Amino acid sequence: MIRDRLQTTQSRQKNYADKRRHSLEFVVSENVFLKVSLTKGIFKFRKKGKLSPRFIRTFEILKKVGAVAYKLALLPSLSAIHLIFHMSMLRKYLPDSSHVLEAQPIELRKDMSYEV
Repeated sequence: MIRDRLQTTQSRQKNYADKRRHSLEFVVSENVFLKVSLTKGIFKFRKKGKLSPRFIRTFEILKKVGAVAYKLALLPSLSAIHLIFHMSMLRKYLPDSSHVLEAQPIELRKDMSYEV
């Protein structure tokens, strides 16, 4: 009787978890955001405070290593960090034209000042 209740409860929990689970797969040469953990991110990525971004810039996937790990092309400034990350630390980058900002040319005077 207790075993039946336990199996019923496990089955219900598995069903609930499976409905919300989604398979995520990345392709080589795709761009992804890298997640920064609060404890490690403060020191390794030079971000401070609880309002710091959870994901830092986009990186290109160089290679799929195993079933759930990917090798990223990191910047030379992040050379102390391992290049292989679990897929839970990555988020797919969806390109959007509104993300790109165009720089406005600034007219400088001869004395290296400008008017706002």
